[in-house]
Amino acid sequence: MTISEAQQTVDNWIKTTGIRYFNELTNTAILMEEVGEVARIMARKYGEQSFKKSDEEVNLADEMADVLFVLICLANQTGIDLTDALKKNLQKKNIRDADRHKNNEKINPSKP
Repeated sequence: MTISEAQQTVDNWIKTTGIRYFNELTNTAILMEEVGEVARIMARKYGEQSFKKSDEEVNLADEMADVLFVLICLANQTGIDLTDALKKNLQKKNIRDADRHKNNEKINPSKP
């Protein structure tokens, strides 16, 4: 599925099953909740925190999909074409960061 197809699929789901979009502020709060759920799993799976008994059934892929879903909702609501936005963002990064990471001794130990 392309990003454009995902935006259309989410829009169709919202307008049929979801009835309507939550307002932008509500969706921003929901996005923060979903990102927090991803962070919780990451802290326990890859960080130093341990899972509680109630955390045993967590699904990182599903939580990341929740983040993507709400982000797509916000893009749809605000008229943002995520394909175009990502292309422009990558162009910016290619110009701004062309040598930045190569010259970063923290991530490239071969640099003096």
